[in-house]
Amino acid sequence: MGEIRFLLNGTERRLAPADPTETLLDYLRETESLTGTKEGCNEGDCGACTVTVSALEDGRLVHRAMNACILFLPQLHGKAVRTVEGLAADDGRLHPVQEAMVTEHGSQCGFCTPGITMSLYTAHRDGRQDFDDVLAGNLCRCTGYAPIIRAARVAADQPAPDWEWDEAAWLADAAEDRSDIALDGAFLPASVDSFANWYADNPDAVIVGGATDVGLWVTKQLRKLAPVVFLHRLTDLQSITATEDGLRVGAGVTLSRLRGAIVDRHPDFAELIRRYGSTQVRNAATIGGNIANGSPIGDGPPALIALGATLRLRHGAETRDMPLETFFVDYGKQDRRPGEFVESIFIPAQPDRLRCYKISKRFDQDISAICGCFSVTVEDGTVTAARVAFGGMAATPKRAAATEAALVGARWSEETVQKAMQAMQEDFTPISDMRASAGYRAQAAANLLKRYWLEDSLPLSQTRIVGRGAA
Repeated sequence: MGEIRFLLNGTERRLAPADPTETLLDYLRETESLTGTKEGCNEGDCGACTVTVSALEDGRLVHRAMNACILFLPQLHGKAVRTVEGLAADDGRLHPVQEAMVTEHGSQCGFCTPGITMSLYTAHRDGRQDFDDVLAGNLCRCTGYAPIIRAARVAADQPAPDWEWDEAAWLADAAEDRSDIALDGAFLPASVDSFANWYADNPDAVIVGGATDVGLWVTKQLRKLAPVVFLHRLTDLQSITATEDGLRVGAGVTLSRLRGAIVDRHPDFAELIRRYGSTQVRNAATIGGNIANGSPIGDGPPALIALGATLRLRHGAETRDMPLETFFVDYGKQDRRPGEFVESIFIPAQPDRLRCYKISKRFDQDISAICGCFSVTVEDGTVTAARVAFGGMAATPKRAAATEAALVGARWSEETVQKAMQAMQEDFTPISDMRASAGYRAQAAANLLKRYWLEDSLPLSQTRIVGRGAA
C-alpha cells in the first residue's frame, strides 16, 4: 500500500490515510491539534478554514488560498500546506499580516480571523492587492471589512520577513516521483494514460478534480466514497495550449488559471469567472469538473457554448470530440459512456463579441439564478451569426435556437432585438425555485439580450454599476 507526502508548516508528513476522503480540516484539528484552522460552514463558503497550499505550476512556485474543509488529504500529495500556526517566526515575531491585523484592529470575536489572515498572507506572498476579491470568500460578522482592508494595505507595504519559507526545493524533489500511488480505496495516477486505463476498468469510481462539489458529498451528505481517483498529479490535464486556431484547455485547469488565460481574449468570460465562487474555490475547482457534473446552473458552460467550444472525451486510448452543447442530454445526464472522462476543451479563435451576464442575489460568491452569454456577429449592419446560451433556464445549459434564428439575417436593430426577445419564449420554459420565479427568469433572460444590444454601442458604464466596465 502506498503513501502520500506533503509539507505541513515546513515539516514533511508521510501518511497512508485509512479514509481517502478525510478532509484536511479534520486532519489538522483532530490529528495535528492545529485548531487555529476553524470549522465554520464546512462547505467552502465562509473561509474560516482557509490555508495556503503551495505547489509548482509550470516550474514556478505559486501559493493558493484554499478551503481545508473540502480538500481531501490525497489532494495534498506533493504540495506544501501552511496554517495560521506556521506564520510567525520561531522566536515569536509576527508575520507582517498578523502584525497589521493587530495594529489596525482587524479582529473582534476571532473565529474568522485565522482564515482572513491566511487569505491575506497568501496575497502578501503573491504580491496581490485586489483585496476585495482576495477576501470575497472570507465572511466576517463582527469587525466589518474596513479595518481588515486597512490591515491588508498596511501589510502590503511591508517586505517579506527574513524567515519566509521557500518550499520550491522540496516541491521539485517531490515532483520527481512519477509513480502511481494506490491507497486503501483510492488511486493517484501519475499520467493520463495510467488514469485512462484504470478508469476504463473502474467506471464506477468517483473522479476528484478540485473536490469543490464532491467535497460536499462527504461533508454534507455524509457519503462514503470508494473507489476514488485523484487527478491533481496529471500535468497533461492542466495544460493550456494557444494556437492560431484557438485555445486547448485541459480538463484539470483550475478556474483561477483559466481566468488568466482567457482575460485578453474574452474579458467578459474572465469577469464571469471572477464571480465564480471565491478565490479559494476558484483555486481548487477545475473547468472539467464544472462541465462534467452537468449542473444546469454551472457558470462555465453557457460562456463556452456561446464561444462554440468543443469537448474532447477519452475512454482508454480512444478519444472523441463533440460540440459542448450536445454533451448535456437531460438533467443529471450527459453523453458520457462508462469509463469515459472529459480530457480537454477547445475554444476556437474568434473576434471578441462575447458578453456574459450573471444574475444572482449577491454579486460575489453566489449561485446564479440565470447566467446568459451572447456572441452576435454583425457585418454591414446585418447579423451574420449568433450564439446565445443560458444556464438556469432549463434542465441543462442550453442554446436559444429560436432566439438565434430571429437574429441571423436581420438588421442589427432594436426592432430585431425585440422580435428575438419574443422568440425566446419558444426556447425556454423555466421553473420557479428558491433563487427566482419562472416569470422573473423569463423576463430577465429576454432583457439580457437587449442589454447586449445596448452594450454593443454604449460604454459599459451605462449598464454596469460594478465589475468590468463599471463607472
